[in-house]
Amino acid sequence: MPADPVHQSIPARSTGKSELQRIAHEAMLQRGLLPDFSPAVIAETNRITRAAAASGGAVRDLRGLTWASIDNDDSRDLDQLSVAEPMADGAVKILVAIADVDALVKKDSAIDGHAWTNTTSVYTAAEIFPMLPDKLSTDLTSLGQDQERLAIVIEMVIAADGTVAASDIYRAVVLNHAKLAYNGIAAWLEGTAPPRHGWRPCPD
Repeated sequence: MPADPVHQSIPARSTGKSELQRIAHEAMLQRGLLPDFSPAVIAETNRITRAAAASGGAVRDLRGLTWASIDNDDSRDLDQLSVAEPMADGAVKILVAIADVDALVKKDSAIDGHAWTNTTSVYTAAEIFPMLPDKLSTDLTSLGQDQERLAIVIEMVIAADGTVAASDIYRAVVLNHAKLAYNGIAAWLEGTAPPRHGWRPCPD
């Protein structure tokens, strides 16, 4: 199998960070991706000053559920929460909340176009190329702890035999009650740290 052209372009000698960043930028462009946000994206982002607010009766209020996120220790880009509730006959209701970026980023906008082109954040050793501007991904649309945010909720009822007995999808206001981290949860499961690492009790 031929070597990846990006790897071929890296010299055998020690490569400085600025050179690695240059290579990463070139690799993005070679693959039809956008390494930088355009002036139009930056201008649109600057005009967004606050998180989206709930409006209309179709948006459910699920802030009282014990939502929690789990990610890396220093992660601020939190796009998913989850919670589970036991039901009758051994069934379990599982709810997954996904950040409702669409509430702030409109279709065919410059921000939407950038995200549509890259489809994901691209992680390299030299640099991270985020799909959305940090102001959105780590703040105004992020499902951060103690922040009320709009989300798209996928609700599933899993029967005792593992089958999906019911499902639904809808918009809701959610509140992250615990920003958990993989390392802390792993330590708890291994018995080397107390339970509920990073947990704050949900209000009654």
